[in-house]
Amino acid sequence: MSADTSDRTTETVRLDQVRDYQFDVGFGPGIGPLRSDEPPPLGQGAGPSPVQLLAAAVGNCLSASLLFALRKYKQSPEPIHTEVEAEVGRNEQGRLRVLKITASLHLGVPADQLDHLKRALDSFEAFCTVTQSVGQGIPVEVRVWDSHGERLK
Repeated sequence: MSADTSDRTTETVRLDQVRDYQFDVGFGPGIGPLRSDEPPPLGQGAGPSPVQLLAAAVGNCLSASLLFALRKYKQSPEPIHTEVEAEVGRNEQGRLRVLKITASLHLGVPADQLDHLKRALDSFEAFCTVTQSVGQGIPVEVRVWDSHGERLK
């Protein structure tokens, strides 16, 4: 059985080398470029590294997905802030790889102010395109906290 292609889109970014390991990442018309760079000693750390960009993509997608899930029930969890840790280490061949990603999402309000919170928490990850895709190759742990520091997931 083949996948349905009716909902397929393509996202394209362009990377132009500036010098050494620095690249300007272009996202298309109307969006300014982002400079990426490897950390020292390879690069100069003049911008986010590829690992940081991956972590940001996972965190952004999870944050947006949770916000969407809660807003579907007309809830306002703002402001959400998210911290993502990407653990980098060596694989069996001695090559550096992202071994695990841990995302901690923090809601801006107490849990008891949000109706249907359990339903949103049970479903939001499944709708996160980036995290579900990355998670096929890298373990991704997701944690959610309310504004009082109570762990909800």
